[in-house]
Amino acid sequence: MVSAAFGATAAQAKPRDVDPFRAGDYVVYPTHGVGKIDKIGSEEIGGHSLELITISFEENKMTLRVPVAQAKVTGLRKLATRETMAQVMTILTGRPRTSRMMWAKRAQEFQAKINSGDLKAVAEVCRDLQSAANGSAPSYSQRNLFELAIDRLAGEFAGVVGTDKADAIVKLTQKLTDGRAADSAKADRAREENEEKSAEDAVSLATADV
Repeated sequence: MVSAAFGATAAQAKPRDVDPFRAGDYVVYPTHGVGKIDKIGSEEIGGHSLELITISFEENKMTLRVPVAQAKVTGLRKLATRETMAQVMTILTGRPRTSRMMWAKRAQEFQAKINSGDLKAVAEVCRDLQSAANGSAPSYSQRNLFELAIDRLAGEFAGVVGTDKADAIVKLTQKLTDGRAADSAKADRAREENEEKSAEDAVSLATADV
């Protein structure tokens, strides 16, 4: 990877991928979530001078160095916009997607979405797993995936709206709960309407017989 990154860096007088990022920016790295760019500069690695983006992840006490020339390939990006976050809120209140797929396969899909860096995909995992994770007997893997997804989503939500992560988790969880309550109320109304229609049909038939 070092050789490839060196070749890509050397081919550019000014690396194209450095432009979107600045020291001090909060960014998202797909498999680690939100981090802060400490610096962007040249470092000697393996005898080569590489332009590196140094990112710190305070919560995990971890530092990651990403070659500037490979930034886009790794999926590194800036925090989502408020517009995107509003779309995420809509996803959270939507109807969960059900599937008859074997859990092992579905769990792989959920994990891939969480690590994709796509905020909307992470929101879909939260929505689809919320009921199962909070059910009477959720499996360990269901609960674990849900907590990982909501943690990843909350980290970015906190950065976008300017709150702390704990508060973000509370707000996002409440949004999910509101969505499920709305679905339940809608289902109750539909059931009542069907019962009323059935009763009306029964009365009509009885009247016709008379």
